[in-house]
Amino acid sequence: MKKRTHLWKMVSMVMLSAILVAGCSKGESASETAPASVLKDGKYDPPFTITIAKQQDENAGKYINGETLNDNVLTRWGEQNLGIKIQTTLLGGDASQYNTKLRLALTGSEKLPDVLPVYDTMLVNDLIDSGQVKEITEDISTYMPDRIKDIYKQYPTTFNPVVREGKVYGMAIAPNLTEGEVMLIRQDWLDKLNLKAPTTIEEFEQVIAAFTNEDPDGNGKKDTYGFTFSGKDSYNTGWVSDPVMIFSAYTGKHLPRQWHNDNGKLTYGSVAPGNKEALAKLRDWYAKGYLNKELATQGAWDALSDFTEGKAGIIIGRPWLYDSVKDVEKNVDGAKISAYPTIQGVNGDKTYQSAQLNDGVFMFNKDFQNMEAFFLYYDKMYDAAFSTGEFKYGYAQGYDYDIVNDKVTFDPTKFNTPLEAVQGVGKMAFTKNTPSVDGPGQSYYDLANGVKADTGVLIQSASKDQTTQDGYRISYENRDVLLPNEFNGPPTPTMQNVWEQLTTMEQETFTKIIYGNEPLEAFDTFVKQWHEKGGDTVIEEVNEWYNQASETDVMTLMNLK
Repeated sequence: MKKRTHLWKMVSMVMLSAILVAGCSKGESASETAPASVLKDGKYDPPFTITIAKQQDENAGKYINGETLNDNVLTRWGEQNLGIKIQTTLLGGDASQYNTKLRLALTGSEKLPDVLPVYDTMLVNDLIDSGQVKEITEDISTYMPDRIKDIYKQYPTTFNPVVREGKVYGMAIAPNLTEGEVMLIRQDWLDKLNLKAPTTIEEFEQVIAAFTNEDPDGNGKKDTYGFTFSGKDSYNTGWVSDPVMIFSAYTGKHLPRQWHNDNGKLTYGSVAPGNKEALAKLRDWYAKGYLNKELATQGAWDALSDFTEGKAGIIIGRPWLYDSVKDVEKNVDGAKISAYPTIQGVNGDKTYQSAQLNDGVFMFNKDFQNMEAFFLYYDKMYDAAFSTGEFKYGYAQGYDYDIVNDKVTFDPTKFNTPLEAVQGVGKMAFTKNTPSVDGPGQSYYDLANGVKADTGVLIQSASKDQTTQDGYRISYENRDVLLPNEFNGPPTPTMQNVWEQLTTMEQETFTKIIYGNEPLEAFDTFVKQWHEKGGDTVIEEVNEWYNQASETDVMTLMNLK
């Protein structure tokens, strides 16, 4: 082991020396450049810079103490402790702007940074085609720390978008099965009407009928309804205001807008048998006033408003959704929200949900020669997830946690210098979201089963309100209902020509049926036309991609088996 460590130190020194020499201007000798950085005792000396691209999400730009994107508590920590300066040189606001900037960099109009978080599968494909990104198959095998390898081993399909001809050109960002969805229900309405939380489609119908017709808020007006969800963009939002449970009750694992591996062949859920029955049920409920009347125009966040204002009784979303709707408990006297599992299907099986395994992929400039340094930094980011090292409680005391009277607290109002909200220090690094190993909510499940809150992750989970804790526990107990979309590659050639037309036809047909503007038989016509207008070719191409993506055992090549 000592010999191997020594070898890597020498390799690091040689590589960095080469980079610095290559960076000299004409007429400038190597001896005039800065000395080569050497990795010694876990730190590069002198420090060097890794440039990154970053899509700045809504939570990532709130720095305190006068800090900035390139000079904050985490960037300073990296330089002081690892000898690695992280500098954002390509910054995009929303997804569209960020992707545009990456494409411009591909044309040479803007320098491509060393590390590229990429969130668009078509852009991933274009980056590979461009020859501007690095193949990292051997780098993963050599440099990825074992504890991170153990995570990636669990999610081999996350590599599919970045595999080309048996070579790996990227890696998922913090792959980890996302938390599942739960039903948030007005518990006070259930109690007032002497109802129990529904577990079947029949019970669900009884509850939303009562929430609509039996004046659960007691104001003497018919101004409430049962179930609020979004139908604006898809009937499978995958995160909040999601009605996919109703479809899955009739279609099982064949979810709308999602591809499922059905005995070795990928199939598209929106045209699967059972959708017609689900649409018939939603059509009936809509006509009876059990659903939000404007569902077709409401996005996921829009659909929350009726629940928060005390008009709707049930909404579905990930456990953290409670934070976004709990104001109803302040706004309405006696209001109480409880979290419950989603209902069972009509045949008694569970209903299923979409699962996002990762938030984009890391890709790297083809000239970036410091994968060892990247993995050193990336591994430190995981300290907070594993409750180890100096990040065992969080990334920065006084930012995302504090120690007050010898006790760790995650309540920002109790910090030594109180804050309105914790600072997402993890978002100041490479990614939009902080790495996690808690999966669908294991820490909450452990706490509910008597495990003592003696690690940073457990203490943080224990600090959440009880409804959120209940939601995550339910999520973990039902983690087997999470289904990733099996097609995570770039749009196929036929998709690029017809997919927008097919999905528009799907959305319009589903909505018109639910609204009663088209007969139920319109679903049969939709399915027929979907296949005829390119769907059959898309199925062939998607399966061809899937077979090619898995024909080489890249997991073995990366030493991830």
